[in-house]
Amino acid sequence: MASNSSTVAAKSAGLSVFGGVMMLIGIVVGTGIFKTPAVVAANATNDISFIGLWVAGGVIALIGALCYAELGSSHPNSGGEYHFLSKAYGEKLGMLFGWARCTIVQPGAIAAVGFIYGEYVSEVINLGTYSFAIHASIAVIALTVVNLIGLRETSTMQNVMALLAIGALILVVLAAFSVGHQPSAAAPAAPLQKPWFAAAGFAMVFILLTFGGWNESAYLSGELRDVKRNMARTLIWSIAIITALYVLVNLSYLWTFGLQGLRDSKAIGADLMRLFAGDSGAVVLSLMITATGLSTINATIFTGARGYQALGRDMPWLGFLAEWKGDKPANGLIVQCVLSLILIGFGALARDGFETMTGYTAPAFWGFLFLVGLAVYIFRIRGDVAKDGYRLPFYPVLPAIFCASCLWMCWSGINYALFLWSKSGYGFAGIGSILGILVMLAGIPIVLLTKSNKR
Repeated sequence: MASNSSTVAAKSAGLSVFGGVMMLIGIVVGTGIFKTPAVVAANATNDISFIGLWVAGGVIALIGALCYAELGSSHPNSGGEYHFLSKAYGEKLGMLFGWARCTIVQPGAIAAVGFIYGEYVSEVINLGTYSFAIHASIAVIALTVVNLIGLRETSTMQNVMALLAIGALILVVLAAFSVGHQPSAAAPAAPLQKPWFAAAGFAMVFILLTFGGWNESAYLSGELRDVKRNMARTLIWSIAIITALYVLVNLSYLWTFGLQGLRDSKAIGADLMRLFAGDSGAVVLSLMITATGLSTINATIFTGARGYQALGRDMPWLGFLAEWKGDKPANGLIVQCVLSLILIGFGALARDGFETMTGYTAPAFWGFLFLVGLAVYIFRIRGDVAKDGYRLPFYPVLPAIFCASCLWMCWSGINYALFLWSKSGYGFAGIGSILGILVMLAGIPIVLLTKSNKR
């Protein structure tokens, strides 16, 4: 049976339902909502399917968060998925996840957010053909240096950035109501060039990326008051609010531009604000989004470096990553920065860096999330569930839905890359997923041949 540590933590925790809801909203709501709607629109057959896909994304995110809530309640640990996978399947699989996180997921996520940041800051300062990649690189280098110096973002600053992101969403909605329907912009949507099931999968990859962060719910289990009663409330309220915000914003985009107008936009929020308040309005919103983007990049750099430190602790030949200099894993920060810059360069050459990085991270990310969802069954069968911990409702149906969704996302990520690759004449574009899979496969013999340090 699991230990009763979760009970002790729950009794001493002081986070209310409202505090937990605000924390998850702050983690999830970011720059993605100002980029992904255009990609989703390109893979939606009509307005109803476009909005329906966003609602479906919220449902999947909620189910996944509930699965994580049970795991985190019974097996609280700062290692998150690393701990769940190691405990369910053995140390080697945990190490393979650490490899994937450090070589694919973390640097890929930093690069992806960097590209969104770069596109919006280029609305203010354009540096030429590769302006988005140059700005992304500068941001990653500068924020890595800040972390190396030892400056840390405070919780207050992170809350301000979260409120800034929500404020930007509300500003977009108000601007859409003010601007109204634009007949010239809202052109009829062209038919899709791919089967609807594949198109829906492509869209869902980007939607769930925009909902990214719900898996942090695993860490709330030790922080909430009365976790057994409040965990479900916190998750349902936070995901419901986020879904409502995203649906409202996308309805605003549709009302103003139409589905085809959404497809044609590269910076949809800035385009809307330009209609509302001219170039100055676009600049104001772009600055708000870039500030949010910088906060997201900084937080990802900060937390990602700890993953490198954990991997170095467990793999002797990567021991240099486990070294701390002062209060920071300096070597992990440097390696993470270098990998992120390489991926930014790769994404720039592939034309659409954000989509390339999404394809790069999707198979590995969703493959491991499938195994995490499966761990719910493993721990239930073993009886390794805390008696007083949170229990997932509608078991075994909800974990099955989540696992099936993860497999669908894996397939969709790979299929999307192959589609773009063939569309580009099998050139450089669209091979993000293929590269991610190759990096993942390279980690298997490395992990199998590595004798783990005792943690």
